[in-house]
Order: sequence, then structure tokens, then C-alpha cells
Amino acid sequence: MILAVILFGYLLGSIPFGLLYGKLAGVDVRRKGSGNIGATNVTRLLGRKLGILTLASDMAKGIIPMAIASQFFAQEPNVELFITLAGTAAFLGHCFPVYLGFKGGKGVATALGIYLFLSPVSTLWAILVFISTVLIRGYVSLGSLLASAAMPLILLWSDRSGIQIGSAVVIGLVIWIKHHTNIKRLLNGTEDGWKEKNR
Repeated sequence: MILAVILFGYLLGSIPFGLLYGKLAGVDVRRKGSGNIGATNVTRLLGRKLGILTLASDMAKGIIPMAIASQFFAQEPNVELFITLAGTAAFLGHCFPVYLGFKGGKGVATALGIYLFLSPVSTLWAILVFISTVLIRGYVSLGSLLASAAMPLILLWSDRSGIQIGSAVVIGLVIWIKHHTNIKRLLNGTEDGWKEKNR
């Protein structure tokens, strides 16, 4: 049964909501702006409403399979592991979706949904890191990178389980890998700030 929940999480995570909302608005978000299917690019190209809808949808992709796992395996001794695996599968689905030839988004919003489900208080600290970075430096990508790097440390400081910390390490590494072009632009000073229309 756990394999079915993990597969469901991956397939749900693979649904490219940002791309679908863009198509409905007559825009292929992969061909404009940063080319990313996530909420940041959708917001820049299509406005705040669709950006927020994309953010909420991508967060839900992480939350829904975890909620299902928590109900199905509530009496299992490994329930925390099963919940975390279901969420991580959704995250990997978003980053490497089968529907798009395994070329997906950067996973930040889906990771946010996962962390909010696992540890809301710890997530608030990571959100504070993100907001502070964006306000001070002006780069959403840098905020995402620092928040994802801080999350395992925050979970460790919050005395969370090794399962959650391990998942956060894996998720953080994937987020950094998916942001490799942003990292290059940040290093050479060509990354556009959050107020820019396009990257």
C-alpha cells in the first residue's frame, strides 16, 4: 500500500499546474521569462492571482499525499517514514515530472507544503529566512536557496526526527541543483531582482 501512496504522490507532484494555468491564459511559461513552471515565473508573466494559484497548487501537491499517508498508516509504527516518503515523492514529481520528460520546476513551493505539514513552526523560521533575504538582497532565488539550506539546521535545532532532517537534506540538495543557473547568475551579478518582469 505504501508503494501505491508513493506512486500517487509522484504522479500528483508531476502535474505542472503553472504550465496548465499558463496554457489557459494563452501563454507557455516554459518559453518566456525564466522558462520555469513555478509560481515566481507565472507571477511575472501572468500576474499575482495566477501566481498565487500556482503557489497554492504546488504546495497542495506536497500536502495531499502526506495527509493520505497519515490517515492510511496512522496505526503503523513507521507512519512518520511513510508520510515523509509520500511528500518527498511529490517533490521529486514536481522537479522531475513524467508528463514533461522529467523536466520540471525547482520544487520550492512543493517543499514548502511538505514542511508546513511536517513542522509548521520550523517552517515559519525558514520563511523568515526567505523573506528577509528577498527584502534585503532582492532575489527570490537567493531567498529560496538560503531557506532550503537553513531548513535541515532548523529542524535539527527544533529537535525533529532524523527522518525529517534527512528528507530536508535531500530536498535542499535537489533545490540547489535545480537552481544551478540562478547560482551562476548570482555569482556573476546578472541575476534579475524580484521586481523585474523577466529573467
